[in-house]
Amino acid sequence: MERAQERVTTNGAAAAPEDPRIALELLVHGVGGTTPQEMLDDQRTVRITGDDTAAVFRRADDVDAEDGPDDDRKGPVPEAYVWCNLTSGNSARALWLLLLPFMVVNLAHWMRPTTHDRARTVRLYGLLVRLAGLTLTVLLVAAACEVALDLAAWQCAGTHACAERHSWLGFLSPSVSDGGWWSDPGRRLALAALVPAALTGLLWYLSRRTWSAYESQQPMSREPEPDEETGGTSLGRPGFWYGRRLVARLRAAHTAAGLLTVAAAVGSAAARFDRRPGGPALLDTLGWLLGAAVLACAAAVVWVVSSRGRSENRVDRELDEGLVRRLPLAALLLLALALVYAGWDRPGWQSTGRLPGDPTFGAIAFLQGLLVIVLAVVAHLLHRTRPDPRAAMRGLGGPAVVMLACALGGVMSGGVAQRVADWLDGTRASIAGPPVLLTWQASVIPPLLVLLLLLCGWLAWRAWRLRRTELGAVELDYTGEPQDTARTRRIATTRAMATLTDRAPLIVAVTSTATLLLGAGALVGALTTDETPSAAADGTYAFVHGAAETAQALGSWLIGLGFILFVTWGRRAYKDASARRTIGILWDVGTFWPRAAHPFAPPCYAERAVPDLTWRMATWTRAGEGRRLVISGHSQGSVLAAAAAWQLTPADRRRVALLTYGSPLERLYGRWFPAHFGPAALASLHSEVDCWRNLYRVTDPIGGPVRLPDGCEPEVDRAPLKDPLAYGRTPEHPLPAPVLGHGDYQADPAFAEERQRLLGRLRPGLPTPRPEAGG
Repeated sequence: MERAQERVTTNGAAAAPEDPRIALELLVHGVGGTTPQEMLDDQRTVRITGDDTAAVFRRADDVDAEDGPDDDRKGPVPEAYVWCNLTSGNSARALWLLLLPFMVVNLAHWMRPTTHDRARTVRLYGLLVRLAGLTLTVLLVAAACEVALDLAAWQCAGTHACAERHSWLGFLSPSVSDGGWWSDPGRRLALAALVPAALTGLLWYLSRRTWSAYESQQPMSREPEPDEETGGTSLGRPGFWYGRRLVARLRAAHTAAGLLTVAAAVGSAAARFDRRPGGPALLDTLGWLLGAAVLACAAAVVWVVSSRGRSENRVDRELDEGLVRRLPLAALLLLALALVYAGWDRPGWQSTGRLPGDPTFGAIAFLQGLLVIVLAVVAHLLHRTRPDPRAAMRGLGGPAVVMLACALGGVMSGGVAQRVADWLDGTRASIAGPPVLLTWQASVIPPLLVLLLLLCGWLAWRAWRLRRTELGAVELDYTGEPQDTARTRRIATTRAMATLTDRAPLIVAVTSTATLLLGAGALVGALTTDETPSAAADGTYAFVHGAAETAQALGSWLIGLGFILFVTWGRRAYKDASARRTIGILWDVGTFWPRAAHPFAPPCYAERAVPDLTWRMATWTRAGEGRRLVISGHSQGSVLAAAAAWQLTPADRRRVALLTYGSPLERLYGRWFPAHFGPAALASLHSEVDCWRNLYRVTDPIGGPVRLPDGCEPEVDRAPLKDPLAYGRTPEHPLPAPVLGHGDYQADPAFAEERQRLLGRLRPGLPTPRPEAGG
């Protein structure tokens, strides 16, 4: 280990090799992670640079490979970049489940369609997504207020029967505590407000802490390339992977929004009592002043979210320190004033019924639906400027994902409110329960699930039909082999199931559209009737009333079950490393992108991984004229490899060969993120690196061909690899060969063959000219 560290320069990158002819193969693993021993196929590995979070490893025998004679080397020196701890490390990762809606809405920011000369429309798209993210923060904090302020402090503590069942609420109950000091409704609310305030503080802490641990790595300094403004992607811009300034601004704004939501919930309850006829004039005036101050601070929050987007053309190291500090402090001061205002003595004030949560949740739901509709119009306009036939949902993937994020937020909010209400008073006989709108929203879940089950049934039927077609294709691929019906069916089934990934846009489109329509119906039903679905249907046809009762009961059970499963999964992930790794796979895909729409989303691991890879490649290729490097990426590792290659200078990029396998670059990223991985972006990468080859299998549900536009030569995609490698038993495979699907591409001889071809092209000396099209 010490010998390896001696060869590390002061900036953390490995020192330049002494032999100008040595080649380096930089391996980057995919989703789920792995160990350096597995990547390098050697149990003795040494970390040559990096830390416990992400590092580069070599075999112990290759630590000093640059110093040995040429005859001792039989191939390139392999290095493994291991980054799995960025997404599935310690038990604190379990808390990230709380941030799932924030992660989903952040993805929508990057799903913008490819466009041309529509800078203002692009900025409007980003603004709408950021505003949608802000509503999710308000929704989550409002749900915490509903639980702590309304259900616990207002309803249960204000009801003798409920407070008696829960002794920990006894000191808040006027009857149980015999009129104790804390039993005043305003003081109860003020004390309960500490719960949503603490939640807001926790979100602020997680965002700030994860920034320091993951995203604080500055990319390699360089000047922007002349064609970056008009290039195929923005991933090559110097400041793309360093969003400190925007994240800090958004973190301040969202923290302030959460605190203001709590202040409004506490202050408005007291203000309604003060505004009654004959109420105290002084408190009434203070209530109006407090409300005006909260609205002014809320307007400042919206302005901060709307006024500035990302700075990508340079590494923006500035920080709006005054704004970042003062805005949350101002909101915290208003919250403190609201707590004092609510806790003031008000003789005759009693808590009855429920706090008016329906207008609050109704306004949030209406605003979210409106933002989704406007965002869909904007996305459609952008898509029309440069239509991409492969783009998911014709460019409407972003609005659909925003709708799903809002639905996830609604399910989490409604689930916790329903479960807490059942826990406090399971029969609902003594307290009013959560707002009517949350009951309506839970009631639309059963019909949505029925629709999804029908869709899944149709997709299963399509896959079964495709399987019948694949049976003949398998027989043609393995002609001359003794046929085994069971094995043929197994291979054909795997191929058919792998195509379901390409149906994801249909599933998202149906789910988001149905959610929008059903959510609108729930909002109208709740606001027009002010009753639960079963009560609103009372007196109608027996079938309608029965369906409403069934949907309400089943929806309440399902949303509660979802919340319980969510908590159980989080608890298991906290204790079980394997469960954390499963969550890490989800984050591998969802947290690749920087936090541009929501600062409380899980941290972006690529803001650490991409600079790591860029530094390693740049220090190697700049060491001399003959430096050769092949970066070899599997699955999500191929996306990191491509992003790192874009961050290199043009001269460095021409000294790099790219080998991708099981790659979702076009199949997933190109379709869902067309502005950044669309045909123009991938074609530009192909033209700028020295050479690029891609391997895939038809049995792989994730990886696929790159599908470059016509005229891009030389060809990137190799013909689909045979999977399994042998149909029956052969001298090379005396035992049945497995169907590999997405894994173990190195087991195929084609992998070594393509790697050798890339190394042969990357000969010592200056890069060779690229062949002309057709050459």
